[in-house]
Amino acid sequence: MSTPEDRRFYYRGKSLDELKAMNMDAFIKMLPARQRRSLKRRIPYRQKKLLEKLKKARRAMKHGKDITIRTHNRDAIIFPEMVNLTIGVHNGKEYLSIKIQPEMIGHYLGEYSITNKAVRHGNPGVGATRSSMYVPLK
Repeated sequence: MSTPEDRRFYYRGKSLDELKAMNMDAFIKMLPARQRRSLKRRIPYRQKKLLEKLKKARRAMKHGKDITIRTHNRDAIIFPEMVNLTIGVHNGKEYLSIKIQPEMIGHYLGEYSITNKAVRHGNPGVGATRSSMYVPLK
């Protein structure tokens, strides 16, 4: 029989509380190669600005407000500080609200805001040319 402690989230052997207590350099060393290399020299200005907005949102959340931070920064890496916040990520047309879960740590924000949708071809309309009138039988 599993206990609630067995179902807790772990990222590379560390619990969420341990990840939040870590400094940024130690956490960056735990990330996969692509994310680690992108953060190796410094955290980009756009991402620092986003982190500051998220800290303000976290403080507002403690006072009972639910704030969605909107961003175009799709290449931002999800840090443990972002867990349980709602972020609106732009997909080229609109902002898709994403509730950050612990399992998302280490991934990019853009992975959760898909930029294209499935194409559904309909029947040809009035005035269609002869070549486009062909509709395959089902």
